[in-house]
Amino acid sequence: MNLRLSAVFIAVLLISLNLIAQQKTKHVTQNVTDQALRNATNDSRSWLTYGLNYSENRFSQLKQITAANVQKLSLAWVHELGTERGVEATPLVANGVMYVTGPWSAVYAIDALTGKKLWEYDPIVPTTYGERACCDVVNRGVALYNGKVYVASLDGRLIALNAVNGKKIWEQLTIDQSKPYTITGAPRVIKGKVIIGNGGAEYGVRGYLSAYDAETGKMAWRFYSVPGDPSLPFESKAMEMAAKTWTGEWWKAGGGGTMWDAMAFDPDLNLLYTGTGNGSPWNRRYRSPGGGDNLFLSSIVAINPDSGEYVWHYQTTPSDNWDYTATQHLILADLEINGTQRKVIMQAPKNGFFYVIDRTNGQFISGEPFVKIN
Repeated sequence: MNLRLSAVFIAVLLISLNLIAQQKTKHVTQNVTDQALRNATNDSRSWLTYGLNYSENRFSQLKQITAANVQKLSLAWVHELGTERGVEATPLVANGVMYVTGPWSAVYAIDALTGKKLWEYDPIVPTTYGERACCDVVNRGVALYNGKVYVASLDGRLIALNAVNGKKIWEQLTIDQSKPYTITGAPRVIKGKVIIGNGGAEYGVRGYLSAYDAETGKMAWRFYSVPGDPSLPFESKAMEMAAKTWTGEWWKAGGGGTMWDAMAFDPDLNLLYTGTGNGSPWNRRYRSPGGGDNLFLSSIVAINPDSGEYVWHYQTTPSDNWDYTATQHLILADLEINGTQRKVIMQAPKNGFFYVIDRTNGQFISGEPFVKIN
């Protein structure tokens, strides 16, 4: 995507935003609280978190745009980001201000009515990280909470910015920079903690998800997706359990399982859900020559957001050989299935099956192909 298309991406989105803006933009910080995030579905004037709400269903309840008037939409404004690379971020909107990221993890605050840039923050990522990123130097977006904007930089830093002026409040390194980790995902905020994963399984790393105090940046917990060296103490009982599904010396190549995108949260069940990635290396005969399912590769995992402790998992592709990651978007819903109301989590991962899983316990409900399966 070139510079011109990058600008059009943002401008076309603003057409719909202008329909909901009924008053002059106020450049003040909306107090995005835990309650605001929990009720984000009902806030039709804002888009407060990556998937719109904790269920990540991305379903806006706005009704101004209909089949009868859609042909009347026109361009509202254009804002050039000054880059030839495209935008992969989901913009967030709070109090008339759009917060969006571009290549190299740069953050832009833009007046949603006029397209005027209010501020810009560049984390100045070393260009050498362009060689480490498997899929370009993109960034998927920010998180908002309590007057702050949170962004994760490509080189593994989690950064808190002042939402009014873009000034840095704190910064926390979340990876070992001597290893080929990168971050392209959008953080999520859950109960005062900023949650972020990372990528790099293609190049040989061990995946994990980390939680940091939203006010101070202090790490609260870390959940690993695959076990480490079994000669060392396991970080948790979950890792001890997972190690029984691996053979050989997998830890020398990292193991993989990076969690670089998919997350959702159920406040009532107090469960954080995340999708895990491919193995490192891809071919199981090399990473686990004696076989095994290789937990928790290509899995949906439920975690206690307070402690980072494992609760349950469902592995969509046991012993994955094909990069059939389960990092695609997770969506929560309450559905009637066979006459019974079920709390479910849904995903369409790369193996070609659409899964419906009971999100209370990880029980399989259905898995139907949505593409041709051989």
